[in-house]
Amino acid sequence: MPYVLSSKGMNKCIGCLTCMLVCSVVNQDDFAFDKCAVRIRSNGCLTSNYIAIVCRGCSVPACKEVCPVGALNSRAGGGVLLNAEKCIGCRRCEPACSVQAVRFDEATQKPIICTHCGVCTTFCTHDCLMMVEAGGVNSGK
Repeated sequence: MPYVLSSKGMNKCIGCLTCMLVCSVVNQDDFAFDKCAVRIRSNGCLTSNYIAIVCRGCSVPACKEVCPVGALNSRAGGGVLLNAEKCIGCRRCEPACSVQAVRFDEATQKPIICTHCGVCTTFCTHDCLMMVEAGGVNSGK
């Protein structure tokens, strides 16, 4: 069974941002907060709680549906994989994502798409992020 990323344990997050940095290093070969597919931010209240903006692994991904050149392909278990060679950098996938998980890399002119590789979960010292069996978090959109 394929796995997808889940952020159900965010009540334990201390905001170290290690998951973001390791994602950018492993997947984008860059050590930068703006080059990662997972984003951690404050939930906006004074209690210092954090939320994770991550791909939910939609079974019918809106980002894929709006891509005019078919650069986003369905991933087993939900979500998409980017075919960077096909991508024309139109950015339609960004606003199509209901959870704002698609980021755009200005340097490459391509979207940064979570591949559900799990590297962020491996380095999350408080088990805030985890890989779960596909279907457990899919939004069905």
